[in-house]
Amino acid sequence: MADTAALAPADAAIAPVISEGRDDRALHRRIMLGIAVFLAVAPFVLYPVFLMKVLCFGLFALAFNLLLGYGGLLSFGHAAYFGMASYLCAYAAKVWGLSPELAILCGTLTAALLGLVFGALAIRRQGIYFSMITLALAQMAFFFSLQAKFTGGEDGIQAVPRGALFGTISLADDRALYVLVALVFMGGLLLIYRIIHSPFGQVLKAIRDNEPRAISLGYRVNQYKLAVFVLSATLAGLAGSTKAIVFQLASLTDVHWAMSGEVVLMTLVGGMGTVFGPIIGALVIVTMETYLAQFGAWVTIIQGVVFVLCVLLFREGIVGLIARITRRPL
Repeated sequence: MADTAALAPADAAIAPVISEGRDDRALHRRIMLGIAVFLAVAPFVLYPVFLMKVLCFGLFALAFNLLLGYGGLLSFGHAAYFGMASYLCAYAAKVWGLSPELAILCGTLTAALLGLVFGALAIRRQGIYFSMITLALAQMAFFFSLQAKFTGGEDGIQAVPRGALFGTISLADDRALYVLVALVFMGGLLLIYRIIHSPFGQVLKAIRDNEPRAISLGYRVNQYKLAVFVLSATLAGLAGSTKAIVFQLASLTDVHWAMSGEVVLMTLVGGMGTVFGPIIGALVIVTMETYLAQFGAWVTIIQGVVFVLCVLLFREGIVGLIARITRRPL
């Protein structure tokens, strides 16, 4: 009875947030439809491999934003789940001979298990201590990847076979593989959108905004934190696994601490705490890396300048700024 009484005020407190306006939901549906139409047309206009890279990193940024933007947990070690899933997917496809869908599933489950273990350790602390623990654990994953025999050390796992989807559809052609990557991306986006707008997502926002109050209302905060940590790690692993199939490679770059910093940059540039911001952030960063590659090491400096400008001029990020101007949640 006491638990019920404690939970009732909490439900009442978050009810207005759950009942989002019909106009906002309609806007989100139109945006989703627009993204789907763009994905259908894009491979006939742009290079499919570039698009697949954007989609993989877009899903990675969406997964990270679920943890940071809605859970309020800043992780400096998300490359561990992205990279380890990439390694396991590549190994499963090349050495075990699994089909691409099973290899991706293998990598994703690896990330989920790693997220469960690392998350259970990290959520015992808050703030900067939480962030430092995630960074330390990710560095352990990096050095494991460097020393383990199955990862190939500094060479990584190369020449990963794309195989045939369900044993029938060959993914050797870039456009055939693009369809799979686009479907994985849209599935991840829809799942994250559903999580955000579910009662679970509303509780996450309550914990993010005022954790002591959420505790006083009877919510088991650590369980919610662990759940969103595992969900975020799993989706990050899905992105990493898909990337391994696309580029037929799993390397130390995927699990390096710089990858953790890159996904933070994507999320902040696009708009932390927005549904569609991380996608725009990933598009901006990947486009810069691809088309400014001729400048070599200067790309990193240019990214730093872009990040500083975003922080100084519009801290909400690109989509966050648009949402503030239009006064519509994006």
